[in-house]
Amino acid sequence: MRKVIDLNLKPEEAFDENVFNRLARQASGISAGEEQVVVRPLRRSVDARSRQVKVNVQAEIWINEEPPAAISYSPDLPDVSSAPEVLVVGAGPAGLFAALRLVELGLKPVVFERGKDVKTRRRDLAAINKDHIVNPESNYCFGEGGAGTYSDGKLYTRSKKRGDVRRILEILVAHGATDQILVDAHPHIGTNKLPKIVQNLRESIIRSGGEVHFDTKVTDLIIEGDELKGIITGDGSRFTGAGVILATGHSARDIFELLHSKEVLIESKPYALGVRVEHGQQLIDRIQYHCEDRGAWLPASSYSLVSQVQYEGRKRGVFSFCMCPGGFIVPAATAPGEVVVNGMSPSRRNSKFANSGIVVAVEHDELGKYLQHGALAGLRFQQAVEQQACKMAGGSQVAPAQRLVDFVERKVSSSLPATSYQPGLAPVDMYEVLPPNIALRLQHAFRDFGRKMKGYLTNEAQIVGVESRTSSPVKIPRDRETLEHPELKRLFPCGEGAGYAGGIVSAAMDGERCAEGLAAIYAAKQSGTK
Repeated sequence: MRKVIDLNLKPEEAFDENVFNRLARQASGISAGEEQVVVRPLRRSVDARSRQVKVNVQAEIWINEEPPAAISYSPDLPDVSSAPEVLVVGAGPAGLFAALRLVELGLKPVVFERGKDVKTRRRDLAAINKDHIVNPESNYCFGEGGAGTYSDGKLYTRSKKRGDVRRILEILVAHGATDQILVDAHPHIGTNKLPKIVQNLRESIIRSGGEVHFDTKVTDLIIEGDELKGIITGDGSRFTGAGVILATGHSARDIFELLHSKEVLIESKPYALGVRVEHGQQLIDRIQYHCEDRGAWLPASSYSLVSQVQYEGRKRGVFSFCMCPGGFIVPAATAPGEVVVNGMSPSRRNSKFANSGIVVAVEHDELGKYLQHGALAGLRFQQAVEQQACKMAGGSQVAPAQRLVDFVERKVSSSLPATSYQPGLAPVDMYEVLPPNIALRLQHAFRDFGRKMKGYLTNEAQIVGVESRTSSPVKIPRDRETLEHPELKRLFPCGEGAGYAGGIVSAAMDGERCAEGLAAIYAAKQSGTK
C-alpha cells in the first residue's frame, strides 16, 4: 500500500533522515514495530515567510510493498559505433545531452569541443585566477561541460515541461549526482561535484560508440547550396554528417562572427548586463531567516529580487540573476583585455560570502551607435563594456568594484571589503565602467531592494563588474516545429548560444529536443517522405 503525506517540520526534523522517517511513520499512523515500511521524500522546500522557519515535505510511504525504483532512466545505451554520424559542436549541457539522446535514437554523435577535458581545464582556471592569464580556448566558459561545469550548478528552470525536467535530473543522478536533486524545490549540485558527473556523461557517449574530440575548434562550415554538409576544424580537418547541432554556448563570439561572414541568418537578441553584488552570507541569512545564526540544518539562504526602473522614458527590468549563496565570484573572461565576472558555489555552499548578479535588461532600441553592427549589435555593446571594465581596473583580471552604498550615493570607495574574487579588486567609479542606462537603473534598483530587504543596502556589501554573460546577445533562428535553421538545412541551433536556453537544465532539454528534431528529419529523408 502507498500513502502520500504532507509534513510541516522544523529544519532539524526535515534534514535528519532518522528523525524524518520516525515522524513520517507517526503521521501515517504506523507503529514503530511495523515491518516493511519505506519512507521516501518526494518534494522538499524551505518556508522562511515567518520568523519560525519551517520545511514543507511531501513524502510517500510504502507499507508491505516493494516501492518502484526512484528513477526510471536506464543508462543502458545501444552501440552506435557503425551508425550514421551527427556532428555536435560544443560539449556543454546542450551538446552532451544532445549526444546522449542521439545515441538513444540510434545515431552516432561526434562531439567537437574547442576547450579541454574537465580535468585538464582546471589548470587554465588556476592560471586566470592566480596569474591573470586568459586562455581563449579554455576558461570558465569554454571546455568540457561548458560554463555550467564550474558554476553554481543550479538545476531549476522556468520550463513548464516538468516531465522533461525530471528526465534530465534522473540522467544526472544516473551519472553520479545525489538523488536529493529529485526532491529539493531548488536542486543544486555544486561546482566541486559537477566535473565528475560531466566526465561520466562523456564516458557514456564514448562507451556507446560516440566520439568526443577536445582541443578541436570549429573554424569554418562546409555549405553547399542551402545545406550545411559539415565543418572544418582549426587544423584543416573536414567532417561531414547527417546534420550539425550547434551548441557552442553564449560566449562563442567567433561562431557568431563566422555565421555572419557566411551570410547565415542570425539576429540581435535582448539580454541583460550589470554587476555582481557580494554580501556576507551571515547577513543574508539574518535577513531571510530572521535569526542571528541559521544553525547546522538550514541551507545557506538565497534571495530573488526584481524592480522596474525608468530611464529616458524607457522602463526596464532590473533583477537578481544566478544568486550564489555560500559561493564565490570568479573571472569569466574569454579573451585578454576584458573583465567578466560570474558566480559559483560548492555543493555545501559553505563560503562566508553570498553573491548574485544584479542585471538590467538590454533591449535593441538602447544600443545606440552599436546598431550599425546589425545582428552583432548586442555583442559589440557587451564587448565594449567588458573592455572598459578591464581598462578601468588596470588591464589585468583585477575587477572594478565599489561599496554598495557608495555606488548608490555616487562616491568612490576609499577601500573595499574582503571578497571571494581571487584575482583581486580595484576601487573605481562604476559609473565610468557602466553605460548610463545600466548604471542609473542599478542605482534606483538598489534603493528599491534596500526597502524590500532591510539590511541589504549596506556599505559592507560591494558591487563587482561586470556581469555581462547572462545569456547570448545573438539568436540563431530555427523552425518552431523542426528546430532546423529556416534557411540553412541540416543546421540545428541549440542551447544558450542560439538563444533557446538559460541554464543547465533548460540547455540539456533543448539539446535533447534538437537531437530528436534532427533524427526525425533524417529518418524522413531515409524513408523518402521528405
